[in-house]
Amino acid sequence: MALRFGADVSTAETGYGTVLLDQRSGEYWELNPAGTLIVGVLMAGGDEVDAADALVAEYDIDRARAEEDVAALVADLRTSGLAA
Repeated sequence: MALRFGADVSTAETGYGTVLLDQRSGEYWELNPAGTLIVGVLMAGGDEVDAADALVAEYDIDRARAEEDVAALVADLRTSGLAA
């Protein structure tokens, strides 16, 4: 499922990944390059399978690990209220 950030979330690309600002709480989140890749795929309309494929291709990790990483990040973003 595609991912989108709430209206109160600002993003900024950095040299290391992406920073997210929850303007409601003032809390920052920092995504490393792998997290940035996952979010980029999902924001572009891809699903979790596409994001896992991208991780496997970019970082040469096993499929199960990639799927776990994608699921964990998506769950964290949704639980925190940053993404829908």
